[in-house]
Amino acid sequence: MEIPIKPIDQLLERVLCMNILSSDYFKELYRFKTYHEVIDEIYNQVDHVEPWMTGNCRGPSTAFCLLYKFFTMKLTVKQMHGLLKHPDSPYIRAVGFLYLRYAAEPKTLWGWFEPYVKDDEDGYCMY
Repeated sequence: MEIPIKPIDQLLERVLCMNILSSDYFKELYRFKTYHEVIDEIYNQVDHVEPWMTGNCRGPSTAFCLLYKFFTMKLTVKQMHGLLKHPDSPYIRAVGFLYLRYAAEPKTLWGWFEPYVKDDEDGYCMY
């Protein structure tokens, strides 16, 4: 079973989408074929979950490039639970919540988010 997902081109702001698709980093992500490879890349490369790079660079962030990669993979419910419960990095979990925020039906969001609202993971706040 998959999480229902809207067309990818309707999920993110158009300018952000265009920048992700044209970024060299996103093009390198084609080599990742599995969910676990993308999780490993999040663990190794993501240090914030803002849409744009910090500083003077104005390209898309690694987090949003990897989020878009997940959009192309159309995650299953089991994979989604794996992201949200991942013990290794709050950034892996944050990308999971971003996936839901952009891709899931609004009426289903509370069911996904509610168990984590009072989560005390360091560096992680849902409210």
